[in-house]
Amino acid sequence: MDLIRIIFAVILPPIGVFLQVGLGKHFWLNIVLTILGYIPGIEHAVWIIAKTPEHA
Repeated sequence: MDLIRIIFAVILPPIGVFLQVGLGKHFWLNIVLTILGYIPGIEHAVWIIAKTPEHA
């Protein structure tokens, strides 16, 4: 499942974060980072997916 989330994180970073943590603070932070720059949004999304346990 993480592979699917990472693919979404590269295509549209907020979707990858949403699939991992839902509509929390990390989702909204990722939207802001993606608006400010696509690469920071991707980096944040991959970091959240790698760091957060599966059932968070």
